[in-house]
Amino acid sequence: MATIKDIAKLSKVSVATVSRVLNGDETITVQDQTRERIYQASKELGYKTIQERRNQQQTSRSKKNPAIGVVLFLSNEEELSDPYFLSIRQGIEEELIRQGISTTTMIRSYDKVDHQKVHELDGMIIVGRINEEAFKKISGHIKNIVYINHSPDEDMYDSVVVDFQKATEKALQHLLKAGYKRIGYIGGVEREHLKERTIIGEDQRLTTYEKVMKSEGLYEPSYVFIGEYTMIQGYELMKKAVKQNDVPEAFFIASDPMAIGALRALQELRISVPSDIAIVSFDDIEMAEFCSTPLTTVKVHTKEMGQTGVKLLLDRINGRKLPLKVTVPTELVIRQSCGTNQ
Repeated sequence: MATIKDIAKLSKVSVATVSRVLNGDETITVQDQTRERIYQASKELGYKTIQERRNQQQTSRSKKNPAIGVVLFLSNEEELSDPYFLSIRQGIEEELIRQGISTTTMIRSYDKVDHQKVHELDGMIIVGRINEEAFKKISGHIKNIVYINHSPDEDMYDSVVVDFQKATEKALQHLLKAGYKRIGYIGGVEREHLKERTIIGEDQRLTTYEKVMKSEGLYEPSYVFIGEYTMIQGYELMKKAVKQNDVPEAFFIASDPMAIGALRALQELRISVPSDIAIVSFDDIEMAEFCSTPLTTVKVHTKEMGQTGVKLLLDRINGRKLPLKVTVPTELVIRQSCGTNQ
């Protein structure tokens, strides 16, 4: 087997220069001709770097039992209170078990990254938003990556997403067709939690609400209430909404947990749903059907999103080069809270 010393001799440079060039040391300054001579010599001698040999071993192993990393942007506590992302993770875990894959690593985006463990991964599933800086710290050399619920670069990475714009339009058109004009919005903030700071991203449910209501000539800024995606915030924001003089006659609420909190607030205030205020929500978690007033809501197939992410990643590991973006459809599930059965 050829050594770095053999390459240095053939290319007529020092052993240290060969080592730094072949291992991608960007701090070294060498002429392009010298760099090309080193690469040519290594090719002629059939030399493979440690990283190339490691990649070959990983490729061989990955076809049998790939090591998968799952990156989550929520803390344990946040995930347990957020059925949407919890269901996605459950879908991932169920599909991994179904595929007979036992080697998985859970990574929280704000945790200290174990680079040795990451280095041994064959692929990675990223659930939710993660900015480029954090992504680079976590992902390292990994090329096989699938995003779920986010698609930062569809020309490079596989992704599984929901069309939030289409889903929100579906909910709002249902309320508009039912004759409601004063439609409010209760929602949370899309956050990415890092160790040093928190980043706020665009929430397409809110931007689509604004766009649709403005196009109808019905947008009223005082009808918009933003907090956190929690049940208690839904409760508090609804109480705030009904205290103002001009109360909306219907609400689009951006998550079922927030809508459940809002229902509790209205019940305490003896405001009837849907007779006084109609509600359409988003997610269709299990509890939505069993509320005091069953929720009309946009159903998101979260488990299927997780399962699809695993299948895409395995397909990628096994050689597919073309990145794919899968948009999982949603459906409006009509129950009692919207005041119409059509």
